[in-house]
Amino acid sequence: MPDAIDDLFRRFGKAFNKADVEEIAACVTDDFEWRLNAGGAPAGRVIRGKEALRAHFNDKSTAHREARYSEASIHRAGDKLFGTFRVTGVDHAGKPFDRYGIDLYELKDGKIALKDSYLKVD
Repeated sequence: MPDAIDDLFRRFGKAFNKADVEEIAACVTDDFEWRLNAGGAPAGRVIRGKEALRAHFNDKSTAHREARYSEASIHRAGDKLFGTFRVTGVDHAGKPFDRYGIDLYELKDGKIALKDSYLKVD
């Protein structure tokens, strides 16, 4: 029988696949931090809070189009979790992509507090 963490990540994954920012926001803490694999060192571009999350998804200049996530699995490592996945789609420049990635997660109060993202790139 799935537990609350499994349910949370199932909801979060489905919301990501649909780019449903309000459902994504419902799965994360108010002080949620997302460290993207792009941007400045060492943490990449960092998005903090639900409003910044909404702004990121609404910014069409950097958004991937037709992004589809598959082969997703969540793995528990003590009090941390990591998720492996494959993502395909079309980037903001119109170029198709197909990559594997991993996200490291931390939870707080039954929600996702940190998503630290890494992708394989050319």
